[in-house]
Amino acid sequence: MADESSAADREEEVEAMGDTTDAKPDRKGKFSLFGNKKKKNVQGPEQDLSTESRNSVVSPTFQYKTNYKRLGKCVIINNKNFQEKTGMKVRTGTDKDAGELNKCFKTLGFEVCSYNDQTCQDMEKLLRDASEEDHSECSCFACILLSHGKEGMIYGTDGAMPIKTLTSLFRGDMCKSLLGKPKLFFIQACRGSEFDNGIQTDSGPPNESLETDANPQHKIPVEADFLFAYSTVPGYYFWRNPGQGSWFVQALCNVLSEYGNQLEILQILTRVNYTVATSFESWSKDPRFGEKKQIPCVVSMLTKELYFS
Repeated sequence: MADESSAADREEEVEAMGDTTDAKPDRKGKFSLFGNKKKKNVQGPEQDLSTESRNSVVSPTFQYKTNYKRLGKCVIINNKNFQEKTGMKVRTGTDKDAGELNKCFKTLGFEVCSYNDQTCQDMEKLLRDASEEDHSECSCFACILLSHGKEGMIYGTDGAMPIKTLTSLFRGDMCKSLLGKPKLFFIQACRGSEFDNGIQTDSGPPNESLETDANPQHKIPVEADFLFAYSTVPGYYFWRNPGQGSWFVQALCNVLSEYGNQLEILQILTRVNYTVATSFESWSKDPRFGEKKQIPCVVSMLTKELYFS
């Protein structure tokens, strides 16, 4: 309870000291860091690698199949309001995140289902039901959790629960219709109460017998084919702007909209990391909360490359 109280107290302090401007407001130009697709004469490192040479290292053997009838289901759980006993404050700005994510993942081709203010029991039931559905005609599954949190835990409206309780429902031995297919979890929640102050800078052989995504004649690890994209690294606080949404979701939606049908998922998330790391910095009249930075964290157990196209 000490950790929970500390995190809650710190968040209350942050909000009281100007969290409404925790991201410098003018970021429109920053999102063009990777170039404009409409400009054909831009020179840069990306031009040095020809289309032919890029294609030469792309092999279907190392790609997840995406030629199913549907891309898959995306479950968004958006927890904004919390019971008083939790000590957690209202997550102002999360509705902006949920709306942008809904639109973004629908554009990619996901069947999106959104749920607001779910208890721990509600969250577990929602995802258990999803894991028991037939995903045999789907390429993958995605889940987005927007809530308060601490390391290894996510908050329902009535308290905290282990994230693993939710994700383990999709293990290879629990959800057979997603066996060998990517399970993607995007987790927008604190993982502690530390701040990142930033620092000034100068600057195995392929097995052909496993070609199919889920060949029942061969064993694969039950924890394989998961990807976890966290808004921040273990132990740290994340930043959310009540008007514009969280830094992580802003960057994720922008990069997915720009490159979601071109790049592999880890390339996409690396660009998200870069955008959050370089384009955002907190602002507050209180020096304890000003000029803070954030870096997302990607944990991958994927066994192949994933292209949404």
